[in-house]
Amino acid sequence: MKIGFFDSGIGGITVLNEALKMLPNEEYIYYADSINAPYGIKPKEVVKKYIYNVVQFLISKKVDVLVIACNTATSIAVRELRQVYDIPIIGMEPAVKYAVEHNKNKRILVTATDLTLKEEKFKNLVERVDSDSIVDSLALPKLVEYAEDFIFDKNKIVSYLRKQLEPFDLDKYGSIVLGCTHFPFYKSQFREIIPEHVKIVDGNVGTVRHLKDIMERSDKSFSSNRKLTFYYSGVKDEDNMILKKYLNILNLPEKTY
Repeated sequence: MKIGFFDSGIGGITVLNEALKMLPNEEYIYYADSINAPYGIKPKEVVKKYIYNVVQFLISKKVDVLVIACNTATSIAVRELRQVYDIPIIGMEPAVKYAVEHNKNKRILVTATDLTLKEEKFKNLVERVDSDSIVDSLALPKLVEYAEDFIFDKNKIVSYLRKQLEPFDLDKYGSIVLGCTHFPFYKSQFREIIPEHVKIVDGNVGTVRHLKDIMERSDKSFSSNRKLTFYYSGVKDEDNMILKKYLNILNLPEKTY
């Protein structure tokens, strides 16, 4: 089965990373729209045009299913895309529901991009599951820029996170939700500065499980001919070097890709 992955940039690689572990033998086409990243600080209508351009590109490659591995793109376009295209389209949203259901009398902090947090889709999600008003939110746009620029300097990232998290009494929180697919690249830096009892939650594994369920219900067979193609803003990365250096950050065994 041919699976299309799309993100505003390289953040969706954290989701692809889970897919390669759970579904290692499929054919994947990943499109990083990094020339237009970050999406989260741009006007909604501008971002929507970027999204449609990328999706049309992936449709032209005859993908069987599309994973929008981007919370921002999902929040502003997934409903319309499903009305336009007749293939399964899987979106992502911050794992607020999971965090609330597994919460133990603590508050929850959702981190994401500005645009994701402003969208009605996110507000409706919180309103639906947060009956006790325990969910707070925090935009962390710099993490997207750092990831796109391949900045993983521990001191720099920790310093940024400390400053952004300073207004929050983290002892009162039970979970931090990573509501942008770029953010899991920095799990270890989050872990360094938050109390041990605070869980770090993202939606990546759940998204891939959903993908697997859709594939199992499809009339198309699973593949045994693994292939991975990476496009960086429309340009094919012939040797997948960009992709590999980010997968290395995630410690994915090289034999997997």
